[in-house]
Amino acid sequence: MGTAMEDQTPLGRLYYWEETSPDRVHFTQPFDQGQVVEYTWKEIMQQVRSMAAHLKSLDIPPNSQIALIGKNTAHWMMADWAIWMAGHCTVPIYPTLNADTVQYILDHSDSKLLFVGKLDEWDEMKPGVPADMPQIALPLAPENVEGAQWDTIVSETKPLEGKPDREMDEMATIVYTSGSTGQPKGVMHNFNAFRVCGTSMVDIMKIGGTPVSEDDRLLSYLPLAHVFERICVENLSVYFGCHVFFNDSLETFVKDLRRARPTIFFSVPRLWTKFQVGVFAKLPKKKQDILFKIPFLSKKVKRQILEQLGLENVRFAGTGSAPLPADTINWYHTLGMELLEGYGMSENLAYSHFNKPGDAKIGYVGTSNPGVITRIAENGEILVKSPADMMGYYKEPDKTKETFTEDDFLKTGDMGAVDAEGRLKITGRVKELFKISKGKYVAPAPIENKLVSHPKIEAVCVGGSNQAATFAQIMLAEDVSKAAASSAEVRAELEKDIADLLEQVNQTLDHHERMQFAVIVKDQWGIENGFLTPTMKIKRNIVEQHYEPKIDSWFKAKRRVIWDS
Repeated sequence: MGTAMEDQTPLGRLYYWEETSPDRVHFTQPFDQGQVVEYTWKEIMQQVRSMAAHLKSLDIPPNSQIALIGKNTAHWMMADWAIWMAGHCTVPIYPTLNADTVQYILDHSDSKLLFVGKLDEWDEMKPGVPADMPQIALPLAPENVEGAQWDTIVSETKPLEGKPDREMDEMATIVYTSGSTGQPKGVMHNFNAFRVCGTSMVDIMKIGGTPVSEDDRLLSYLPLAHVFERICVENLSVYFGCHVFFNDSLETFVKDLRRARPTIFFSVPRLWTKFQVGVFAKLPKKKQDILFKIPFLSKKVKRQILEQLGLENVRFAGTGSAPLPADTINWYHTLGMELLEGYGMSENLAYSHFNKPGDAKIGYVGTSNPGVITRIAENGEILVKSPADMMGYYKEPDKTKETFTEDDFLKTGDMGAVDAEGRLKITGRVKELFKISKGKYVAPAPIENKLVSHPKIEAVCVGGSNQAATFAQIMLAEDVSKAAASSAEVRAELEKDIADLLEQVNQTLDHHERMQFAVIVKDQWGIENGFLTPTMKIKRNIVEQHYEPKIDSWFKAKRRVIWDS
């Protein structure tokens, strides 16, 4: 691959693959009616060059912001690269936002043009797009996008020639945070941050002496508007040439996963748990335990489980954005898959901490990545200095200043501790600490992590600010919730399960942290209804506001388990 990689921007790497592997397939994209299209590096770069030439022909000032909204597709990445090649900055927008937030981001970022890709809720988002904003529709975009078509433009435009590149300190993107509280902030990153993340992955992800290469396969399905997917899939594929497969829809996820048979797979805890629950439904844990003890059957059964999931070829499995229960990590380890937890933020392009293969410790997010310095402040807050730290928040110098210490450490807002081997453990959020009426402080996140390990529970929010005791608001897995709604027997069994779980967890807590009751909420918390961020973290302030009028009645009920009505 050559030492030149360490000095190349993402664009430099694109030119490298264009020259050295023109006929190698880089993207596999599902289309309608089950059609699947493969794109070689040559085909990809021809389209990227043509779109870049088109963007340069428009009356857009150099180094402008160009927005990109849509689900993950091959053309989302091509549009990102075309924006860079044309000398501009990409502003990715989550495909699940409402019109008001879309309007805020387009206005705040000073975006001059909008690429619109594959979307389910375009009609709800469209009112947030200014009427005079030029639009370009990517393949698979909704039919009513008011703008030119990507395919038409690239077929009629001569590809941009040469190897136009960018300076390392130029702004490459503005990533708007998922907004768990208030309006999202625009996190600015330069090309050097992408270079750092790309080139350092070779040290982090070397497994058994085998580095990442163009022979590796990735599945892209987590939002590309989030730094986790953009760095761990798009940027990784740019620097190492990995083959990227795309997910078509939630309904086809397993089919798409089996098509990709990824060798590197990143996910969030909720999906790892769903995989496990799905396997338990077909092969109960008690039966697994028996089969795993039979020498001539154990290996075969474990292999079959991974094959059914499409994960039998995974050699590097990463998880992040929230803690994963120890029981789940241990189960995957039993199957022969080491789940490696990592930690990062939009503000450092997710380049902060990662458990290294063969050196992971459950409950910890790993040691500092190369070039990263970590320390714990007096109040327990994790402070991180990363070579991929942001340039700052767009148009918000005061907030930028508040986010860094005087010696340039990023204030993460997370609380944590570092063990003797340098591994970091997340213990909660600084701002999430609340005080019960007895004057004692409670960190809700560690308690929630213990509760959410139950296979029937999808999400948890622990509350109790200014109350006599804490309590848990529990969202059941959707299929469990439906079963409880249709069967009194299932409902009664669930109540007992939750009551027992509450007792078990309380025994591990200090007296002032112990929960008086649990409420099984009737709502399904989702991204669409605003209860979850695009990375599926609970929006604590939204949950608290929604249920606040009911809290007094819950305490008066004096029941261990309450069904929200």
